[in-house]
Amino acid sequence: MFDSLTTKLTDLFSKLRGRGTLSEADVTAALREIRLALLEADVHYKVVKELTERIKVRAVGEDVLGSLTPGQQVVKVVRDELTATMGEERAPLDLSKSPSVILMVGLQGSGKTTSSAKLAAQLKKDGRKPLLVAADIYRPAAIDQLRTLGESIDVPVFSLPGAQPVEIVRAGLDDAERQLRDVVLVDTAGRLQIDEEMMEEVDEIAKAASPSEILLVADAMTGQEAVNIAASFHDRLGLTGVILTKLDGDARGGAALSIRHLSGCPIKFVGVGEKLDGLEPFHPGRMAERILGMGDVLSLIEQAEETIDQEKAEGLVQRLRKNQFTLQDFLEQMEEMQKLGPLSSIIDRLPGAAKLKNAAVSEDESEVKRAMAILRSMTLEERLNPSIIGGSRKKRIARGSGTQVRDVNRVLARFTEAKRALKLIGGRRGKGKNPLDAMGLN
Repeated sequence: MFDSLTTKLTDLFSKLRGRGTLSEADVTAALREIRLALLEADVHYKVVKELTERIKVRAVGEDVLGSLTPGQQVVKVVRDELTATMGEERAPLDLSKSPSVILMVGLQGSGKTTSSAKLAAQLKKDGRKPLLVAADIYRPAAIDQLRTLGESIDVPVFSLPGAQPVEIVRAGLDDAERQLRDVVLVDTAGRLQIDEEMMEEVDEIAKAASPSEILLVADAMTGQEAVNIAASFHDRLGLTGVILTKLDGDARGGAALSIRHLSGCPIKFVGVGEKLDGLEPFHPGRMAERILGMGDVLSLIEQAEETIDQEKAEGLVQRLRKNQFTLQDFLEQMEEMQKLGPLSSIIDRLPGAAKLKNAAVSEDESEVKRAMAILRSMTLEERLNPSIIGGSRKKRIARGSGTQVRDVNRVLARFTEAKRALKLIGGRRGKGKNPLDAMGLN
């Protein structure tokens, strides 16, 4: 995400940091480049104008021009103002009532139904007991889609065939009380465009449900149009927040930088990826740092803590100390790494990501998948005792994984290198630490 904007801004700030002093003319020239970069990123012109004016006021002050590191100070000013534009602090959900009702609204095709399931999965992970209510009676298969998604995350879905949306919602709330569900997520109908009929229906549902949250699901790929949609829904319904979907596919980022400032609605979550765990809380400060090429290591750490099996990690540490590292361990650690998502998404969160990302990343991802296919083609006995893998076994493993014998040899060689490295490092690692980084996989 934000690839083009991040590249341009990081290149600009590299030049500024390389100078010992900055004049007001230097700052003015830099602001011109920042303005162009933001406009090219499809940020609304009003946002660009106000943002650059605020940056200029601070950047030409004594704190910057009189600083021993003026280039770094300018970066800090831009970071602060980007954060302010996107909302300063993270905006949490209001779940104070029981059951708390979350109304999901948006246009058709924005990812509303999938986002409803993603949010339900997130709430369940946080210890809540959500219920999904299928109130979209117009889009073909919308109810079936929500039911399928609900089953995959083990969250019940309420539907009422033949009923109107308001009746469905009322009955869904009664069902939530019977099941002792503390959060109700209502998937409302979308339209191809905003119209009066759509707004009246959502308005009636809102009056019947008294929602704690009314969340607009907007497609980040639509750029400034997402901002216009948010403003229209907010004027009519009084939105409490926005879920911005497909942010990982939006290389420009105009919607993320414009929505809060123009509509007054905070972005509460962003959708990244198709999987049902691909919903992240939106942190304005962290997002500003990602835009400026500083990475988002905190989110990466939080994701690792949630997804990596700590018991497996601790067990591996114990086996490392006894020099019992096997190909089964090698496979399991690769699988743990895969839970963090594609390698490109991990790199995207690291400082200097814009310079790290290149064609080699996709090649590395293919290499990991190939290695996992080879390891899975082995028997458990072979993974636990690699010394028995001879020529005939290698040919069988290659056939089973759709690879060549040389690929099998490469995996075995990497395993040997990892085992040697872990033997050297294992004794010095702290108890309970995850060993992925020692394997070159973290």
